[in-house]
Amino acid sequence: MDLKNVLHMKQDDENCSYALHGRTTQKLIVATQPVLKAAVETLVSEETLQWPLRVFIAADLGCGTGQNTLHVLSTVKETLRRKCLELRYELPDVQFYLNDLPGNDFNSLFRDIPRYDRDNLDGDDDDDGLIRCFVMGAPGSFHGRLFPCNSLHLVHSNFGVHWLSKAPPELMTDKGFPVNKGKIYISTTSPMIVSQAYLDQFHEDFTMFLRSRSTEMLPNGRIVLILHGRLRADPTLETETSVGSYIVWEQLAEAISQLVSEGLIEEEKLDSFNVPYYIATADEVRAIVEEEGSFQVQFIETLVQETDDKNEALKIRAEKRYKNIRAFTEPLLSHHFGEKIMDQLYDKVHVLVTEDFTKYGTRKTVAVVLTLGRKAY
Repeated sequence: MDLKNVLHMKQDDENCSYALHGRTTQKLIVATQPVLKAAVETLVSEETLQWPLRVFIAADLGCGTGQNTLHVLSTVKETLRRKCLELRYELPDVQFYLNDLPGNDFNSLFRDIPRYDRDNLDGDDDDDGLIRCFVMGAPGSFHGRLFPCNSLHLVHSNFGVHWLSKAPPELMTDKGFPVNKGKIYISTTSPMIVSQAYLDQFHEDFTMFLRSRSTEMLPNGRIVLILHGRLRADPTLETETSVGSYIVWEQLAEAISQLVSEGLIEEEKLDSFNVPYYIATADEVRAIVEEEGSFQVQFIETLVQETDDKNEALKIRAEKRYKNIRAFTEPLLSHHFGEKIMDQLYDKVHVLVTEDFTKYGTRKTVAVVLTLGRKAY
Protein backbone atom coordinates (compact mmCIF):
# COMPACT_ATOMS: atom_id res chain seq x y z
CA MET A 1 0.00 0.00 0.00
CA ASP A 2 1.44 3.36 -1.05
CA LEU A 3 0.30 5.50 1.86
CA LYS A 4 1.34 8.75 0.21
CA ASN A 5 -1.51 8.30 -2.28
CA VAL A 6 -4.01 6.75 0.14
CA LEU A 7 -3.80 8.45 3.51
CA HIS A 8 -5.90 11.56 4.03
CA MET A 9 -8.77 12.74 6.19
CA LYS A 10 -12.35 12.38 4.97
CA GLN A 11 -13.04 15.31 2.66
CA ASP A 12 -15.14 18.39 3.19
CA ASP A 13 -17.92 17.54 0.77
CA GLU A 14 -18.61 14.21 2.44
CA ASN A 15 -20.75 13.21 5.43
CA CYS A 16 -18.59 12.69 8.54
CA SER A 17 -15.85 14.88 7.03
CA TYR A 18 -12.76 15.67 9.09
CA ALA A 19 -13.37 19.40 8.78
CA LEU A 20 -16.75 18.97 10.50
CA HIS A 21 -15.94 16.22 12.97
CA GLY A 22 -12.26 16.50 13.94
CA ARG A 23 -13.29 17.10 17.56
CA THR A 24 -10.15 15.73 19.18
CA THR A 25 -7.77 17.92 17.23
CA GLN A 26 -10.04 20.95 17.61
CA LYS A 27 -9.87 20.80 21.39
CA LEU A 28 -6.16 20.00 21.45
CA ILE A 29 -5.32 23.02 19.28
CA VAL A 30 -7.14 25.26 21.74
CA ALA A 31 -5.55 23.57 24.76
CA THR A 32 -2.03 23.80 23.34
CA GLN A 33 -2.33 27.31 21.92
CA PRO A 34 -0.17 28.75 24.78
CA VAL A 35 2.67 26.41 23.76
CA LEU A 36 2.56 27.65 20.16
CA LYS A 37 2.35 31.28 21.28
CA ALA A 38 5.34 30.81 23.59
CA ALA A 39 7.42 29.36 20.74
CA VAL A 40 6.64 32.32 18.47
CA GLU A 41 7.31 34.83 21.25
CA THR A 42 10.65 33.17 21.98
CA LEU A 43 11.68 33.50 18.33
CA VAL A 44 10.94 37.23 18.49
CA SER A 45 12.05 38.25 21.97
CA GLU A 46 15.15 36.16 22.55
CA GLU A 47 18.34 36.54 20.55
CA THR A 48 17.54 33.41 18.56
CA LEU A 49 16.99 35.14 15.21
CA GLN A 50 18.46 38.27 13.68
CA TRP A 51 15.78 40.94 13.85
CA PRO A 52 14.41 42.78 12.06
CA LEU A 53 13.34 40.06 9.65
CA ARG A 54 11.81 40.85 6.31
CA VAL A 55 10.09 37.44 6.02
CA PHE A 56 9.09 34.99 8.75
CA ILE A 57 8.67 31.49 7.31
CA ALA A 58 6.51 28.86 9.01
CA ALA A 59 4.97 25.51 8.07
CA ASP A 60 2.07 23.46 9.40
CA LEU A 61 2.77 19.79 8.64
CA GLY A 62 -0.08 17.33 8.24
CA CYS A 63 -2.44 20.31 8.21
CA GLY A 64 -5.65 18.56 7.12
CA THR A 65 -8.60 20.85 6.40
CA GLY A 66 -11.07 23.06 8.21
CA GLN A 67 -10.91 25.49 11.10
CA ASN A 68 -8.08 23.66 12.92
CA THR A 69 -5.50 24.60 10.31
CA LEU A 70 -6.71 28.16 9.98
CA HIS A 71 -6.70 28.61 13.76
CA VAL A 72 -2.99 27.70 13.82
CA LEU A 73 -2.26 30.11 10.99
CA SER A 74 -4.14 32.92 12.74
CA THR A 75 -2.39 32.22 16.09
CA VAL A 76 1.08 32.42 14.55
CA LYS A 77 0.29 35.59 12.63
CA GLU A 78 -1.35 37.41 15.54
CA THR A 79 1.29 36.39 18.12
CA LEU A 80 4.07 37.51 15.79
CA ARG A 81 2.31 40.84 15.14
CA ARG A 82 1.66 41.54 18.82
CA LYS A 83 5.19 40.70 19.96
CA CYS A 84 6.84 42.72 17.19
CA LEU A 85 4.72 45.76 18.02
CA GLU A 86 5.53 45.34 21.71
CA LEU A 87 9.27 45.35 20.97
CA ARG A 88 8.88 48.03 18.28
CA TYR A 89 10.19 45.79 15.53
CA GLU A 90 9.23 46.33 11.93
CA LEU A 91 6.52 43.86 11.02
CA PRO A 92 7.77 41.10 8.72
CA ASP A 93 5.80 39.43 5.98
CA VAL A 94 4.78 35.86 6.81
CA GLN A 95 5.18 33.02 4.36
CA PHE A 96 3.08 30.13 5.65
CA TYR A 97 3.24 26.66 4.11
CA LEU A 98 0.33 24.25 4.50
CA ASN A 99 1.59 20.69 4.11
CA ASP A 100 -0.19 17.38 3.84
CA LEU A 101 -0.18 14.34 1.59
CA PRO A 102 -1.45 14.86 -1.97
CA GLY A 103 -4.86 13.33 -1.19
CA ASN A 104 -5.66 16.14 1.26
CA ASP A 105 -8.51 18.44 0.23
CA PHE A 106 -6.35 21.49 -0.47
CA ASN A 107 -9.06 23.08 -2.64
CA SER A 108 -11.48 23.21 0.29
CA LEU A 109 -8.73 24.45 2.59
CA PHE A 110 -7.77 27.36 0.38
CA ARG A 111 -11.41 28.26 -0.24
CA ASP A 112 -11.83 28.67 3.52
CA ILE A 113 -8.92 31.07 4.03
CA PRO A 114 -10.60 34.31 2.88
CA ARG A 115 -13.78 33.43 4.78
CA TYR A 116 -11.91 32.65 8.01
CA ASP A 117 -9.67 35.69 8.26
CA ARG A 118 -9.89 38.75 6.02
CA ASP A 119 -7.12 40.55 7.92
CA ASN A 120 -4.60 40.23 5.11
CA LEU A 121 -4.17 36.49 4.82
CA ASP A 122 -4.35 37.01 1.06
CA GLY A 123 -1.46 39.49 0.99
CA ASP A 124 -3.33 42.82 0.76
CA ASP A 125 -1.50 46.04 1.55
CA ASP A 126 -0.53 46.56 5.17
CA ASP A 127 -1.71 49.94 6.38
CA ASP A 128 -3.16 49.19 9.83
CA GLY A 129 -0.32 47.45 11.64
CA LEU A 130 -1.34 44.09 10.20
CA ILE A 131 1.03 41.44 8.95
CA ARG A 132 0.88 40.46 5.31
CA CYS A 133 0.58 36.68 5.14
CA PHE A 134 1.21 34.66 1.99
CA VAL A 135 -0.16 31.11 2.20
CA MET A 136 1.13 28.30 -0.01
CA GLY A 137 0.39 24.60 -0.35
CA ALA A 138 3.24 22.11 0.04
CA PRO A 139 1.97 18.59 -0.74
CA GLY A 140 4.24 15.71 0.21
CA SER A 141 5.29 13.41 3.05
CA PHE A 142 6.84 14.98 6.14
CA HIS A 143 8.89 11.80 6.57
CA GLY A 144 11.26 13.30 4.01
CA ARG A 145 12.45 16.69 2.75
CA LEU A 146 9.82 19.28 1.84
CA PHE A 147 11.59 22.66 1.90
CA PRO A 148 14.93 24.25 0.96
CA CYS A 149 17.89 24.17 3.34
CA ASN A 150 17.94 26.70 6.19
CA SER A 151 14.61 28.24 5.22
CA LEU A 152 12.16 27.69 8.11
CA HIS A 153 11.82 29.60 11.36
CA LEU A 154 8.87 27.66 12.78
CA VAL A 155 7.30 24.23 12.21
CA HIS A 156 4.01 23.10 13.73
CA SER A 157 2.27 19.74 13.53
CA ASN A 158 -0.90 18.78 15.36
CA PHE A 159 -1.87 15.11 15.56
CA GLY A 160 0.17 14.15 12.53
CA VAL A 161 3.57 12.73 13.45
CA HIS A 162 2.11 9.56 15.01
CA TRP A 163 1.16 8.46 11.46
CA LEU A 164 3.86 6.13 10.14
CA SER A 165 5.27 5.93 6.64
CA LYS A 166 4.13 2.30 6.51
CA ALA A 167 2.85 -0.49 8.73
CA PRO A 168 5.73 -2.39 10.38
CA PRO A 169 6.86 -5.11 7.93
CA GLU A 170 7.68 -7.45 10.84
CA LEU A 171 3.94 -7.98 11.38
CA MET A 172 3.98 -10.52 8.56
CA THR A 173 6.33 -13.52 8.66
CA ASP A 174 8.66 -14.41 5.80
CA LYS A 175 6.09 -17.01 4.75
CA GLY A 176 3.28 -14.44 4.72
CA PHE A 177 1.56 -15.42 7.98
CA PRO A 178 0.12 -12.65 10.20
CA VAL A 179 1.85 -12.08 13.52
CA ASN A 180 -1.05 -10.00 14.88
CA LYS A 181 -3.90 -12.21 13.66
CA GLY A 182 -7.37 -10.75 13.97
CA LYS A 183 -6.13 -7.32 15.05
CA ILE A 184 -5.14 -4.15 13.22
CA TYR A 185 -3.04 -2.50 15.96
CA ILE A 186 -1.45 -3.31 19.31
CA SER A 187 -3.96 -5.17 21.48
CA THR A 188 -4.07 -6.99 24.81
CA THR A 189 -3.79 -10.25 22.86
CA SER A 190 -0.88 -9.12 20.67
CA PRO A 191 2.51 -10.87 21.04
CA MET A 192 5.31 -8.66 22.43
CA ILE A 193 6.92 -8.56 18.98
CA VAL A 194 3.99 -6.43 17.76
CA SER A 195 4.63 -3.61 20.23
CA GLN A 196 8.34 -3.69 19.46
CA ALA A 197 7.75 -3.67 15.71
CA TYR A 198 5.57 -0.58 16.02
CA LEU A 199 8.09 1.20 18.23
CA ASP A 200 10.91 0.36 15.80
CA GLN A 201 8.93 1.78 12.86
CA PHE A 202 8.09 4.94 14.83
CA HIS A 203 11.77 5.30 15.75
CA GLU A 204 12.76 5.07 12.08
CA ASP A 205 10.08 7.49 10.86
CA PHE A 206 10.40 10.07 13.62
CA THR A 207 14.17 10.08 13.21
CA MET A 208 13.74 10.77 9.48
CA PHE A 209 11.24 13.53 10.32
CA LEU A 210 13.76 15.21 12.63
CA ARG A 211 16.66 14.85 10.18
CA SER A 212 14.61 16.39 7.39
CA ARG A 213 13.52 19.32 9.55
CA SER A 214 17.05 19.88 10.87
CA THR A 215 18.21 20.48 7.29
CA GLU A 216 15.29 22.76 6.46
CA MET A 217 15.29 24.88 9.61
CA LEU A 218 17.44 27.82 10.52
CA PRO A 219 19.58 27.55 13.68
CA ASN A 220 17.49 28.27 16.80
CA GLY A 221 14.24 27.69 14.91
CA ARG A 222 11.37 26.02 16.79
CA ILE A 223 9.19 22.96 16.24
CA VAL A 224 5.89 22.56 18.11
CA LEU A 225 4.45 19.04 17.98
CA ILE A 226 1.26 17.50 19.37
CA LEU A 227 1.18 13.71 19.03
CA HIS A 228 -1.39 11.13 20.06
CA GLY A 229 0.15 9.74 23.24
CA ARG A 230 -0.26 7.29 26.06
CA LEU A 231 0.49 7.31 29.79
CA ARG A 232 1.71 3.78 30.48
CA ALA A 233 4.91 2.14 29.26
CA ASP A 234 2.87 -0.93 28.27
CA PRO A 235 0.69 0.16 25.32
CA THR A 236 -1.92 -2.54 26.02
CA LEU A 237 -2.83 -1.45 29.56
CA GLU A 238 -6.35 -0.09 29.73
CA THR A 239 -7.11 2.93 31.92
CA GLU A 240 -9.85 5.50 32.03
CA THR A 241 -7.87 7.35 29.35
CA SER A 242 -7.59 4.29 27.13
CA VAL A 243 -9.16 6.03 24.14
CA GLY A 244 -5.71 7.64 24.01
CA SER A 245 -4.22 4.22 23.43
CA TYR A 246 -5.68 1.36 21.41
CA ILE A 247 -9.46 1.53 21.96
CA VAL A 248 -10.39 3.09 18.60
CA TRP A 249 -8.36 0.50 16.70
CA GLU A 250 -9.80 -2.27 18.89
CA GLN A 251 -13.33 -1.19 18.04
CA LEU A 252 -12.52 -1.08 14.33
CA ALA A 253 -10.92 -4.54 14.49
CA GLU A 254 -14.02 -5.89 16.26
CA ALA A 255 -16.32 -4.38 13.64
CA ILE A 256 -14.23 -5.87 10.82
CA SER A 257 -14.20 -9.26 12.58
CA GLN A 258 -18.00 -9.21 12.74
CA LEU A 259 -18.15 -8.63 8.99
CA VAL A 260 -15.69 -11.50 8.49
CA SER A 261 -18.01 -13.74 10.54
CA GLU A 262 -20.92 -12.65 8.34
CA GLY A 263 -18.95 -13.52 5.19
CA LEU A 264 -18.84 -9.92 3.98
CA ILE A 265 -15.07 -9.52 4.35
CA GLU A 266 -12.44 -12.18 3.71
CA GLU A 267 -10.45 -13.17 6.79
CA GLU A 268 -7.24 -12.74 4.80
CA LYS A 269 -8.16 -9.10 4.25
CA LEU A 270 -8.31 -8.53 8.01
CA ASP A 271 -5.11 -10.43 8.75
CA SER A 272 -3.17 -8.52 6.10
CA PHE A 273 -4.14 -5.08 7.43
CA ASN A 274 -2.22 -3.20 10.12
CA VAL A 275 -2.65 0.52 10.71
CA PRO A 276 0.42 2.74 10.08
CA TYR A 277 0.05 4.56 13.39
CA TYR A 278 1.92 4.56 16.69
CA ILE A 279 0.85 6.04 20.03
CA ALA A 280 4.03 6.91 21.92
CA THR A 281 4.89 7.94 25.47
CA ALA A 282 6.67 11.21 26.22
CA ASP A 283 9.75 9.21 27.25
CA GLU A 284 9.86 7.42 23.88
CA VAL A 285 9.56 10.72 22.03
CA ARG A 286 12.25 12.41 24.13
CA ALA A 287 14.64 9.49 23.71
CA ILE A 288 14.42 9.64 19.91
CA VAL A 289 14.93 13.43 19.87
CA GLU A 290 18.02 13.12 22.07
CA GLU A 291 19.42 10.23 20.03
CA GLU A 292 18.98 12.05 16.71
CA GLY A 293 20.78 15.05 18.20
CA SER A 294 19.76 18.02 16.02
CA PHE A 295 17.24 19.48 18.45
CA GLN A 296 17.05 20.44 22.10
CA VAL A 297 13.86 19.61 24.02
CA GLN A 298 12.64 22.98 25.27
CA PHE A 299 9.34 21.75 26.66
CA ILE A 300 7.53 18.42 26.89
CA GLU A 301 4.44 17.24 28.75
CA THR A 302 1.71 14.64 28.58
CA LEU A 303 -1.72 16.21 28.31
CA VAL A 304 -4.93 14.41 29.27
CA GLN A 305 -7.81 16.10 27.48
CA GLU A 306 -11.60 15.82 27.73
CA THR A 307 -12.94 15.64 24.18
CA ASP A 308 -16.62 14.99 24.93
CA ASP A 309 -19.21 17.32 26.41
CA LYS A 310 -20.53 15.61 29.54
CA ASN A 311 -23.62 17.82 29.47
CA GLU A 312 -24.75 16.25 26.20
CA ALA A 313 -26.90 13.14 26.08
CA LEU A 314 -25.02 9.86 25.74
CA LYS A 315 -26.55 9.22 22.33
CA ILE A 316 -25.29 12.57 21.01
CA ARG A 317 -21.79 12.04 22.42
CA ALA A 318 -21.61 8.56 20.90
CA GLU A 319 -22.74 9.94 17.53
CA LYS A 320 -20.04 12.61 17.59
CA ARG A 321 -17.35 10.13 18.61
CA TYR A 322 -18.37 7.72 15.85
CA LYS A 323 -18.23 10.52 13.24
CA ASN A 324 -14.81 11.58 14.52
CA ILE A 325 -13.50 8.02 14.13
CA ARG A 326 -14.95 7.71 10.65
CA ALA A 327 -13.50 11.08 9.61
CA PHE A 328 -9.88 10.05 10.13
CA THR A 329 -10.00 6.30 9.44
CA GLU A 330 -12.36 5.72 6.50
CA PRO A 331 -10.08 6.72 3.59
CA LEU A 332 -7.44 4.23 4.77
CA LEU A 333 -9.90 1.41 5.45
CA SER A 334 -11.91 1.91 2.25
CA HIS A 335 -8.75 1.54 0.17
CA HIS A 336 -8.01 -1.85 1.74
CA PHE A 337 -11.49 -3.30 2.31
CA GLY A 338 -13.44 -1.52 -0.43
CA GLU A 339 -15.85 1.40 -0.42
CA LYS A 340 -18.98 -0.74 -0.72
CA ILE A 341 -18.60 -2.21 2.78
CA MET A 342 -17.89 1.07 4.58
CA ASP A 343 -21.44 1.95 5.64
CA GLN A 344 -21.95 -1.51 7.14
CA LEU A 345 -18.56 -1.37 8.83
CA TYR A 346 -19.15 2.00 10.44
CA ASP A 347 -22.71 1.09 11.47
CA LYS A 348 -21.08 -1.61 13.60
CA VAL A 349 -18.49 0.86 14.89
CA HIS A 350 -21.35 3.17 15.88
CA VAL A 351 -22.94 0.37 17.92
CA LEU A 352 -19.61 -0.47 19.60
CA VAL A 353 -18.93 3.17 20.44
CA THR A 354 -22.40 3.55 21.96
CA GLU A 355 -21.89 0.39 24.05
CA ASP A 356 -18.53 1.75 25.22
CA PHE A 357 -20.11 5.04 26.32
CA THR A 358 -22.82 3.12 28.17
CA LYS A 359 -20.27 0.97 30.00
CA TYR A 360 -17.41 3.41 30.66
CA GLY A 361 -18.84 6.89 30.17
CA THR A 362 -16.69 9.63 28.69
CA ARG A 363 -13.15 8.64 27.80
CA LYS A 364 -10.23 11.03 27.55
CA THR A 365 -7.54 11.63 24.96
CA VAL A 366 -3.84 11.63 25.78
CA ALA A 367 -1.39 13.80 23.84
CA VAL A 368 2.35 14.37 24.00
CA VAL A 369 3.07 18.08 23.55
CA LEU A 370 6.61 19.33 22.95
CA THR A 371 8.66 22.25 21.72
CA LEU A 372 12.04 21.61 20.09
CA GLY A 373 14.78 24.13 19.41
CA ARG A 374 17.11 23.64 16.44
CA LYS A 375 20.64 23.51 17.79
CA ALA A 376 23.01 26.19 16.51
CA TYR A 377 26.27 24.51 15.56
